[in-house]
Amino acid sequence: DHPEIQEEIYRKDDRLLALLKDVYVESRDPPVQVKGGSGEHLPCKQEEKRLTKLGHLGDLDVKKVPKGKISIVEALTLLNNHKLNPQIWTAEKIAVEYSLELKEVNSLLEFFIPFVVQEFPKETKKAI
Repeated sequence: DHPEIQEEIYRKDDRLLALLKDVYVESRDPPVQVKGGSGEHLPCKQEEKRLTKLGHLGDLDVKKVPKGKISIVEALTLLNNHKLNPQIWTAEKIAVEYSLELKEVNSLLEFFIPFVVQEFPKETKKAI
């Protein structure tokens, strides 16, 4: 719209061009290093997986986990089952059912406790 602005934009500045000609950029890639040295391609050990036991919460979690591990939904389910029926859901049964080590199951049952929601009667609340 303004011809003086357009003229300023397209005007050649010889001082800036001279400075730009003095700039030199050199770039080199770092040398490629080969890992292993032998050049053989060894097959990767495939991790053994199992299907998860999700029940009615199947849409919320992953479908397969490596053996020796559990998903979040499974962890919450087994902790709740153990809390409700500790005689039936023993550490040994959980270890067999979910392909876990007994030592890890014992630690899980000892240190992870599901939340309990408690409501207090209204008459015990302080008046604001």
